[in-house]
Amino acid sequence: MEASAATAELRLRRGEDRRLHSGHLWVFSNEIDVAVTPLTAFTAGQHARLVNDRGQFVAHVYVNPHALICARVLSHVEGEPIDRDLLRRRLRQALAWRERIAPGPYYRLVYGESDGLPGLVLDRYDDVYVGQIATAGMEALRTELEAVIAAELSPRALVWRNHGSARDLEHLPKEVVCALGTLPEVLSVVEGGLHYRVPFADAQKTGWFYDQTANRAQWRALIRSGMRVLDVCSYAGGWAVSALAAGAADALCVDASAAALVVAQANGAANGHALRTLQGDAFDTLEALRAAGERFDAIVLDPPAFIKRRKDAPRGQAAYRKLNQLAMRLLKDDALLVSCSCSWHLAEAELVGAVQSAARHTSRMAQIVAVGGQSMDHPLHPAIPETRYLKALFCRVTRA
Repeated sequence: MEASAATAELRLRRGEDRRLHSGHLWVFSNEIDVAVTPLTAFTAGQHARLVNDRGQFVAHVYVNPHALICARVLSHVEGEPIDRDLLRRRLRQALAWRERIAPGPYYRLVYGESDGLPGLVLDRYDDVYVGQIATAGMEALRTELEAVIAAELSPRALVWRNHGSARDLEHLPKEVVCALGTLPEVLSVVEGGLHYRVPFADAQKTGWFYDQTANRAQWRALIRSGMRVLDVCSYAGGWAVSALAAGAADALCVDASAAALVVAQANGAANGHALRTLQGDAFDTLEALRAAGERFDAIVLDPPAFIKRRKDAPRGQAAYRKLNQLAMRLLKDDALLVSCSCSWHLAEAELVGAVQSAARHTSRMAQIVAVGGQSMDHPLHPAIPETRYLKALFCRVTRA
């Protein structure tokens, strides 16, 4: 018999409530007492009361019987219903923090579990909002979410750019839906006093990588007049344009996407700077630049995730080592390297190891002078290490 949305109860096996009481928001399918509450009785996105093996309330959750993470916590308060008022409170709390820390209306407004809205990401581009829904439970709340966003934010446009691979795991289709207003042709961003534009059709993720905002500010502080800069996996040119604005004499953007390089060049011009572009695979292009005798005062490596699943870790770690090694061979003496990773399955210590290995194999000495992570609009949930994925190492590199 299918569980009723009003009375559904999901029971944990003995002892499986400890991690949840510590604050984690995920419930795995092997933690459920399926003999008492079979997951097959639930529909994807259905709400339920999560109880321990003694029947005591643990949390309100939404359920997806088809996923390894079969339930996600929305509230630990038994008397708090999962309704529009809850969504409104969570959105207002998220907005209050971003308005406190951000100089303008350009930021990640909602960061999933860290903002108490698991499965939801929402980025702000002034009065245009671009979101991603990753779970069946949040998908089931989409109509309520849209009503709350419309009432609280008065958006000119709200677009769901649901292209993430997480939707495959949740058995959800990939799609782009304009829920409110008109689909924007261009997304505009202001960061560090610089103006960027990204055509929506060519955008990656929601359009802009707000998680790197603080790291790009740190980068600007380390750039000196006359530097030659290389921006690897440049996308829309945020690092390169920042460096030119800080006094760099020359910036070269490398990316596999021709469309991204056109955007990067336009963003340079919009801010009064000319930058060069080179299309190609990052590894092959760095090899070619070395063969051509190119040398740089500062290089930033901001690649896509090389490790998307745990089983990819050995190959991904090798890729990070190789990329850093290729970059170090292009650096002048006493130069700057910023090495980034957005792979959650790569620990910060492993990225440090990749940098050290690269230094040893190129007869350089690397000093890590600063360590960066996600910007403050991507807060970490202290009980959920998965909410911390971005690492950035700022390294001074000299001859050994």
